[in-house]
Amino acid sequence: MDKKLIWKRLFVGFAWVICLGGLVALMSFIEVKKAGVICTAVKVNIPGGQYFIDKEEVDQILQTDSHTLIGRKLEDINIQDLENKLKANPFIEFAKVYTEMDGIIRVEISQRQPILRIMNRYDMDFYVDQHGLKIPLSSNFTARVLVANGFIDELFTNRVDSLHTKLAHDLFLTADFVRKDSLWDAQIAQIYVNKDHEIELIPRVGNQRILIGNADSLQVKFTNLLAFYKQVLPQVGWDKYRMINVKYSGQVVGIKNENMKADSIKASKATSLKADSAKTKKNTSQIN
Repeated sequence: MDKKLIWKRLFVGFAWVICLGGLVALMSFIEVKKAGVICTAVKVNIPGGQYFIDKEEVDQILQTDSHTLIGRKLEDINIQDLENKLKANPFIEFAKVYTEMDGIIRVEISQRQPILRIMNRYDMDFYVDQHGLKIPLSSNFTARVLVANGFIDELFTNRVDSLHTKLAHDLFLTADFVRKDSLWDAQIAQIYVNKDHEIELIPRVGNQRILIGNADSLQVKFTNLLAFYKQVLPQVGWDKYRMINVKYSGQVVGIKNENMKADSIKASKATSLKADSAKTKKNTSQIN
């Protein structure tokens, strides 16, 4: 082997030893210096627009006001224990606690983001967050999210938990789809589960309900619904149908509003106009 190569490898190895030794010495110096540092303050950062938990509540969890932290040596404070106390709060998704050399304890908190509120058939009321986890309501803040009610069997034990029924999971997927689309987020006001355990949407514009059934093929169903909105409703009026059925991916079925149909027939006869609706024997209109 070439002597130059041998010396080069020895030099690199020696440099690594020096660096590691310096790092160990530096860490030891920092630990020695930190050992005498006193906690002077606790700084809490809670970013985001949701306010399920505020700084005062964090201070209560950490017992900041009782001076259990401020005035103590940093080496005597169990940082991991502080993080665990924060993570036990159902509204906190992530918590990071760390110290700085000036004696300040930094607390970084990420709150859970609810996207759906479920009111089940047993009068249990809870949120579902962006990860599909159930969380309790808050006395501090009410989130403006879609509300689902009706024949919903999903139970809640007042703790963070996953969804256990397919229907509840479908409700979550539907709410998540709606919130990510600006058009449907503005149009859909509520979700209802009927006695057949099928999902219906209640729009802000129009008196009809939108039957989607389940969360399968949501993109196709909403694309078909949009086509119905653009091609049919402007021609017949927004109150023509009491139900728009998009649960079948290949078609849209408009179920007529019987009251409006009768009024239309009467008005047509009074003015001697053709009553096309009176000649219609079916109660549904279809778009294939």
